[in-house]
Amino acid sequence: MDDIRVEAMADRLVRGVVDSSFHQPSVKALLAEMQGLAAEDRRRVVEVFADRYRTGSDTEPVRVKLLTLTAMVGRGLVGLPLAEERAARLEVLGRAHTFWYVDRCESLAEAEEAAGRALSPAVIATVRRTAAGTYRDQELVRFAARFTEPVLNVGEAWAERAMEDEGRRELLAYALTAKAAKPSAAWEKGGRALVDGIGADAVREAVLPWLALVGRPRTFELEREVYEPDVNSAFDAYNANALRGLAWLLSLLPPHPDTVRALGALVETSLRKAAGLGPRNPKVANAAVNSLARMEGEAALAELARLATRVTYKGTLKLVEAALETRAAALGLSREEIEELAAPAYGLTQVGKAEFRLGEATAQLEVRGIRAVLAWRNATGKQVKTAPATVRRDHTEELRELKGLTKDIDKSLSAQAERLDRQFLARRRWAYGPWRERYLDHPLVGTLARRLIWTVDGTAVCFADGALRTLAGAPLTEGAAVELWHPVGRGPAEVAAWREWLERHAVTQPFKQAHREVYLLTDAERTTRNYSNRFAAHILRQHQFNSLAAARGWSNRLRLCVDDSAPPATRELPQWGLRAEYWIEGEGQDYGIDTTEAGTYLRLRTDQVRFYPIDAPRNRAGTYGGRYAMWPVPGRRRTVDPLPLKRIPELVLSEVMRDVDLFVGVASVGNDPTWSDGGPQGRFREYWNSYGFGELNQSAETRRVLLERLVPRLAIADRCTVEGRFLHVRGELHTYKIHLGSGNILMTPNDQYLCIVPGGSGGGGSGGSGAPDTGYLPFEGDRTLAVILSKAMLLAKDTEITDPTITSQLRR
Repeated sequence: MDDIRVEAMADRLVRGVVDSSFHQPSVKALLAEMQGLAAEDRRRVVEVFADRYRTGSDTEPVRVKLLTLTAMVGRGLVGLPLAEERAARLEVLGRAHTFWYVDRCESLAEAEEAAGRALSPAVIATVRRTAAGTYRDQELVRFAARFTEPVLNVGEAWAERAMEDEGRRELLAYALTAKAAKPSAAWEKGGRALVDGIGADAVREAVLPWLALVGRPRTFELEREVYEPDVNSAFDAYNANALRGLAWLLSLLPPHPDTVRALGALVETSLRKAAGLGPRNPKVANAAVNSLARMEGEAALAELARLATRVTYKGTLKLVEAALETRAAALGLSREEIEELAAPAYGLTQVGKAEFRLGEATAQLEVRGIRAVLAWRNATGKQVKTAPATVRRDHTEELRELKGLTKDIDKSLSAQAERLDRQFLARRRWAYGPWRERYLDHPLVGTLARRLIWTVDGTAVCFADGALRTLAGAPLTEGAAVELWHPVGRGPAEVAAWREWLERHAVTQPFKQAHREVYLLTDAERTTRNYSNRFAAHILRQHQFNSLAAARGWSNRLRLCVDDSAPPATRELPQWGLRAEYWIEGEGQDYGIDTTEAGTYLRLRTDQVRFYPIDAPRNRAGTYGGRYAMWPVPGRRRTVDPLPLKRIPELVLSEVMRDVDLFVGVASVGNDPTWSDGGPQGRFREYWNSYGFGELNQSAETRRVLLERLVPRLAIADRCTVEGRFLHVRGELHTYKIHLGSGNILMTPNDQYLCIVPGGSGGGGSGGSGAPDTGYLPFEGDRTLAVILSKAMLLAKDTEITDPTITSQLRR
């Protein structure tokens, strides 16, 4: 073949690849024709590509395609040109998460192999991840399957640690075959044989330390392309199969608390969100849930019950719910009963207390609030701050177990508190005997239940001095029916009396009950009749709102800046036959300013709250604005009007409005002290000012009433007064007004704004020295109250502030 024809064919192929791709039929045909040429002619074509590459006149994408063509046309030829350039390109490839499969970058790897040079583990990892992706072809999959070493992809701490154990390669290789949603009978049979051969204890001792490293930062970072998700926080798609397999293998082992703990942590780690990606790897989370569901014993059941209060990702939550329902059906119990029975004691021998002997030392474990605290006594009975040296030396394993136990108790207490908080709308009523056993006298749950108010046969009681007692202090020892007390429908005198009772007995409730906000129908809502504008026209941070909604049992969909529609945020109330809706829409239209790189809105604008029958058709609206309209389902009910608010039971109205108030109170941009400039283009300055210093909502009003009682007991009481919407604090340099709703601060003279970011050094949060010493508080969980008190403590001694971001403002 003459040179002119060689150059013409080479030019046609380059133009075809540049204008379309390697997968276009015309390009594939021309490439096949050139690959069929004699070796001498192919070498001449390859040299044409190489010469053009060396000129450097093309763009980088074209130069990469020239490298690829050199490898593809020159396949099988000895001494291909551009070896150094190809090696450099492969080094770049090893720092990528994946490559676009149509670019055929694997051809560069093939050429490197054919030249007798081994590919780096990083390049193999990129090829494997690409082959595991959605857009792949079978040729690439077959090429990736050729690599059996390393057994896992490098770059993840857990995988590199696992590969250090040469004796467990068989375990990893088998785990990699877990590519279905659930283990098949054949896979399980093979897994049992593998476990039997290695030994159940040896498998657990190997796998659990690996799983403890899942989610750690990558051992080397990948280079992120423009608009690419946060690939460095994502799970490696190839290694994820191994994680699924390891989770399945753990379900084949005898029950063990460490195994349950590791699987629960794997669920939460896998569902942690990465920017532009969402949950890191729901498939791994689902595998861990399935393994917990297959395991016998109280610990696995308790972990599923805990996850039911923590997981918000719908697919995984559905699996958790199904596992609990299945277990409940098998035992002939209701879902609520199975959750009650699932609450573990964690070795506590009495309510909130236990002792453990480790050699001659004694560990005393006590639940304080929603935390487990360890105290130690040495061989002589003297109390010491930390575990004695003899314990650390001779009882390493028992000490590790004990520390793990305290962490489990902390997690479970938080989950149990959330479960109890949801009981107000569950319409639960217990028989007195089972209630005492499962709640009041339960070693773990009792630490929460004894700080709540209950009604026994209609009489309100709370636990004090070793017994249930009425407001008058009379003990109550028996009864028939028990319910959780709620302030709705109670007279102001009774509510105030219970608040005083809690203070008198120094009871800190695990969440607001006696101080719980009550939301009654307003005159404005009587006028609008079937919807409420009480929480309309707010600007909320979308991702924070979405997380809060899920935690409170609401269903919601993130709004994207695309031509799509979505239902409002909804909470179904099956016990009442109702569905609550909170209407929201994406705020703004500037891509990249009002949205993430992936197009998800950063902020929402809020509208009405409505109620419908639970089986009513759904409302939908455009994700970036537009009116909501009901979309009837064929064959089902036609459009229905929202229910009049006066027909909604008082308890339901109050609890739903309290949820919505929480969403606004936490997620509003008006709470952000750094937004005094109004945010992007200053668009929200008016809203920020009106929210950050305006009228108090119901939760802030509750905070004001509490502070009026609390302030006189503070160490800085002589410098503080509660007046209207503010806590006034007199410092040496200025007098400050802290808004009781947002926590934002104004200072003299002229009500200048003072920006203190909560948690920053020197103030408003940690202050570098932990929480402020506020003494007794009647309930836990009000973060804004903690921030306000922390700021007050700081500003009362404003001459001692050293943080330059604050002092620079104080000198103005």
